[in-house]
Amino acid sequence: MVVPPAADVSQRVAVVTGAGSGIGRAAAEVLAGRGFAVAAVDLNTGAARATARLSEAITPLGADVADDESVAALAETVLARLGAPQAVVNCAGWDETHRFLETGAPFWQKVVAINYLGVVRVTHAFLGPMVEAGRGGRVVNVASDAGRVGSSGESVYAGAKGGVIAFTKSIAREAARYGITANTVCPGPTETPLFRSQPEKLQEALERSIPLKRLAQPADVAHAIAYFVSEEAAFVTGQVLSVSGGLTMAG
Repeated sequence: MVVPPAADVSQRVAVVTGAGSGIGRAAAEVLAGRGFAVAAVDLNTGAARATARLSEAITPLGADVADDESVAALAETVLARLGAPQAVVNCAGWDETHRFLETGAPFWQKVVAINYLGVVRVTHAFLGPMVEAGRGGRVVNVASDAGRVGSSGESVYAGAKGGVIAFTKSIAREAARYGITANTVCPGPTETPLFRSQPEKLQEALERSIPLKRLAQPADVAHAIAYFVSEEAAFVTGQVLSVSGGLTMAG
């Protein structure tokens, strides 16, 4: 049996899911640049390894956020190798564009399992160790402006992301006594593989409708995540920040 090296409790640790591409990769890179030892988690382990090549501070790990046992194994590995995290960033997500009446239970279950229950699983796996460590911490969940204002062709996804927003606010209330904050970042249309998988006409229509006249880049969203993780946001919890170039301007 190989015994892992003892975790260095002096280092700041961040867990980022969906870190193999897009917003998650950008968040992992930004947090590594700010002094965190980052566990870059993705279902695609090859993509996670590619992210790790961006910084020596990034450790690539494979996990399926839709699977209880996979998330439990992830938590065990992170705690053994890196220690309890000070930041948990849930970026993993998935969707396809379909009219609601064209979808069925298998599709609904997959969307909810990844986009909502994935956030619940990962948060549950790491929140206890964060509380036990007694050093406070940050939970940042990446939802979507679809969860704030709705989105045609993304009804179940929008519902799941709305659930993430409400879940995060509830965690913010429960975890505040431990010095742990919880906030939500809601991207608008962003230059990611998921966005580029949508129909081309939809992509063009969304891009034209953005007041700042461009898509968000993953780094735009990553810097919003980094703000919520930072000491500057120590007194900010239960909040929702849209990064959409003015597209939604949700109240």
